Amino acid sequence: MRAHRAAADYSGVDPASARYLIRINGHLGPTLLSAFPALVARRQGPDTVLTGALDRSALYGVLAEIEALGLELLEVRRKPMSDDH
Repeated sequence: MRAHRAAADYSGVDPASARYLIRINGHLGPTLLSAFPALVARRQGPDTVLTGALDRSALYGVLAEIEALGLELLEVRRKPMSDDH
């Protein structure tokens, strides 16, 4: 019989939000952008950049939505909360 390791205790992990920059290939129109109401969108060259404060669960939800919509994810970057760019 194998011994099982105890489950990791994540209760000490800070669930606070972080600011993210998410770059998607192409320009998203209003219909696609409506799937991301918590994020601010701007065009940057040929891409759409979404930014906003997300907790881990919300970030994974946004990434799942990008995949479900068949969008090409180019970049996900965690930014300092004080960074305005």
